[in-house]
Amino acid sequence: MTIGVGNGTVRRAGIIGASGYTGAELLRLLAGHPDLELVLATGDSMAGRRVADLYPSLAAAYPDLVFAEFDVDAARDLDVVFLGLPHEASMELAPRLVGEVGCVVDLSAAFRLKDGSQYSTYYGFEHSQPDLLARAVFGLPELHRDELVGASLIATPGCHVTAATLALRPLVDADLIESAGIVVNNVTGITGAGRNPTETNVFTNIDSNVVAYGVGHHRHTPEMEQEIGAQVTFVPHLVPMSRGILATCYARPTADCSPERLMGALREFCTDEPFATVIDAPPATKSVLGSNAAHLNARLDERTGTVIAMCAIDNLTKGASGGAVQAANVALGLDETAGLTTIGLAP
Repeated sequence: MTIGVGNGTVRRAGIIGASGYTGAELLRLLAGHPDLELVLATGDSMAGRRVADLYPSLAAAYPDLVFAEFDVDAARDLDVVFLGLPHEASMELAPRLVGEVGCVVDLSAAFRLKDGSQYSTYYGFEHSQPDLLARAVFGLPELHRDELVGASLIATPGCHVTAATLALRPLVDADLIESAGIVVNNVTGITGAGRNPTETNVFTNIDSNVVAYGVGHHRHTPEMEQEIGAQVTFVPHLVPMSRGILATCYARPTADCSPERLMGALREFCTDEPFATVIDAPPATKSVLGSNAAHLNARLDERTGTVIAMCAIDNLTKGASGGAVQAANVALGLDETAGLTTIGLAP
């Protein structure tokens, strides 16, 4: 892999929908990015309010920045625009921006699924932009780096999808696991539910509680199957932590599978990857907190004939905003690691 390098020109960036958690994470990452300058941050529900008042952690970086109301003219001619909007809002806005800005990076699911018919089943709406859907590049550089170069529209993966795909795709490609009957069992932090208060994320329902959700019909299921290249049963669980995802995936081994070959396939996949790392111990979410790192491990339970593949990521960083910045770096020809770290906030 060749990591791009900047040409000394600072690119102008905007965030549309900057007041939510993924928007705040984008603000944090762009504050430390050497090649991207934030010039626009919209948040209609928070328009007129200072960023520092909503997120005091960003006060030093943005002491005077105020959330603006959305104006498409203000976004035109920017080098990159990140969309932190609901799915349908992104789907309707993208045609107004693609071709008007250098690169649109969408953090919703609006352009992730190549089979547009699946949107009515999993998201409850008909996809109205088939041409852009076909044009969009899936924003996981570990799989789609070459396609991302020069991309005008990037579909940032779902957080669960990133973790499960990094754990399983190398094993599918190496023909070490069967491509049917895979179970993906994820635990995730509460920030994945968003900033707006709901029954899901109020303290009394989260504290000292673990609950499965989306059982049998979670929206990330078809996206996982698309990127992993296998049939998947996906069950996520909400746990009482702010950030992080731990994917624990179960599959049947092929005849060629062995513990050494499992770890070897992961290590080969991660060769020259700046953010994916194979570790010897089971991954832990605290080890990747606040970073764009993905920690991988795989085991073979020979007693039961089960492969156990694991991946830990920060759901807001590698699973959302960090992954979006990484993909944007590739698209713009910048150093892929610019503005991002592999070092988690531990202990």
